[in-house]
Amino acid sequence: MTASTRIIAELRNNPRPIRLLGASGQLGYGIPAASFQAGIDLSPDLIGADMGSIDIGPTYLGKGEMATAPEATRRDLRRVLLAARQLDVPLVIGSAGSAGAAPHLDATLAMLRDIANVEGLHFQLASIRADIPRALLQDAVRSGKVTSFDDMPDLTAEDITEAAQIVGQMGMGPFRRALQAGADVIVAGRACDTAIFAALPAILGFPVGLAMHMAKIIECGSLCCVPGGRDPILAELDHDGFVLESMNPERSATPTSVAAHSLYEQADPFTMREPDGTLDLTHAHYQAIDDRRTRVSGATWRDTTQPTIKLEGARKIGERAVLLCGSADPRFIAQCKTLLPKVADLVQSLVSESHPPDYTLRFRVYGIDGVRMVVPDNEPPPNEVFIMAECIAATPQRAAEVVRTCKQYLLHFGYPGRLSTAGNLAFPFTPPEVSLGPAYRFSVYHLLQVDDADALFPIDTETT
Repeated sequence: MTASTRIIAELRNNPRPIRLLGASGQLGYGIPAASFQAGIDLSPDLIGADMGSIDIGPTYLGKGEMATAPEATRRDLRRVLLAARQLDVPLVIGSAGSAGAAPHLDATLAMLRDIANVEGLHFQLASIRADIPRALLQDAVRSGKVTSFDDMPDLTAEDITEAAQIVGQMGMGPFRRALQAGADVIVAGRACDTAIFAALPAILGFPVGLAMHMAKIIECGSLCCVPGGRDPILAELDHDGFVLESMNPERSATPTSVAAHSLYEQADPFTMREPDGTLDLTHAHYQAIDDRRTRVSGATWRDTTQPTIKLEGARKIGERAVLLCGSADPRFIAQCKTLLPKVADLVQSLVSESHPPDYTLRFRVYGIDGVRMVVPDNEPPPNEVFIMAECIAATPQRAAEVVRTCKQYLLHFGYPGRLSTAGNLAFPFTPPEVSLGPAYRFSVYHLLQVDDADALFPIDTETT
């Protein structure tokens, strides 16, 4: 009997609350050992962890690389795998390898297989792929089944062809199928983080609204606590609500902190849309059990009548190089918004004498508009600023040429009131120009209407 079949049979034959351990807000950045062990000591029925996000930007998706360090990723995978096999409970991992495309999933699976071989572990491993066939997307675009959101332009045939990777964000269905098929360990490509934790309770008949609300919170670990952190968190779910407890005794899940986290990454404070349906938090209730634990109830669920899958794809736009420098000259700082465009024009005249510009050069001034982009008119200028000039060009050599030219002419560019001709800038290190490699942008960030939200995500099984 596998871990999944054992847990499902146990809870069906002897109904009780189910305990789920959110091991990490993003696997691969380290799991605090003491708090993880505290969670294991409470005998959870499932260990889950998300590995990915679009928060890391498009580059890792485009390049097919993990955002996390290989050694740290392997250490985290080993920790959760050994614990799950020790307890004989399912281990469920979503958005494998940071971005969840085939290269990320394959790299994660290779690590798990190697760990299993070294540790002498044997189990049923299910992997769920999230890569979307391009021919299917081309047909969907032609038939009007792809729509834009978040101000993205309409998806084009060129976007689909040129994207390095395209994934769809799966919901609960593929996880449910893998659990019902008897997987001990499930590793999925790009997935909704809620599906990792909500699928098993849904199989067992727990209210989906409560399960999804719980999953929404615990997928981030103890981030919902005061003070917030990345320690594991345990949720105990029954048919009327769930209780949250951080596995770090220094963190408290309070009604206010948990309610605040329920709004995390949501434009609407009361509804959260998933591929399978909509979570309604209108009547959610948060009650302190003690100074560290909160009980949550009241969330409801509506199944969708028109499933949609969020698509994510990244396209290479060139090679990136940056110039890193700073200034403490109040005259330079006061005039930099007008000076920097003049430097950009001068650089263009130097590096594109005989042909139109074949690159983009952009400045960000941290301290003025590098983060906020728009600063109130009445805000006094800072005492010093950090300047990043970013160039994207067709080749690394061209991008490096532009930022090196930019460095020299920004360093010695004249402006009214300048006191020294020795240089306008300070450099944190040398060389101050850094080549960062390929640059990507999200070219696919759309919704795909489907008849069957689960059919796009095939499951492969193997015995390690």
